[in-house]
Amino acid sequence: MNRTKQIVAVAAVMCGIAAALAHAKGSGAQQPAGAKRTVLLRQDLAGFAGHEGVLVITEIPAGTKEPRHIHPGDTFVYVQEGAITLTRDGMGTTTVKAGESFVVPAGTVHWAENQGMAGVRMVVTFVVEKGQPLTKAVE
Repeated sequence: MNRTKQIVAVAAVMCGIAAALAHAKGSGAQQPAGAKRTVLLRQDLAGFAGHEGVLVITEIPAGTKEPRHIHPGDTFVYVQEGAITLTRDGMGTTTVKAGESFVVPAGTVHWAENQGMAGVRMVVTFVVEKGQPLTKAVE
């Protein structure tokens, strides 16, 4: 199985797990400006040595904007509640609503803004090299 198929398969499995874990609370949360992250699951990936899948709930309060940042691996996002305005360099700006999904390719500069009156809750799957931070701020 090639790398792309492995990543897609892992993301699909982890999104299924996310449905069962969406209301669970975990430990090891990172707190970048503008967002609260709660790690639900961290798992080594079989057949993809040196990599792990990390399942996270990300919450963005109303009126909050995340700073520009990147992820060192591909990121798969399902918006569970609310809507965000997502901007990805080279891909433009779009609104993503509850029930919709999007992908942020590794290294893509992006940011999200919650322009609504209620919080946004997203289920996020990171596919990253072990030991790498999930998020890196950029200027």
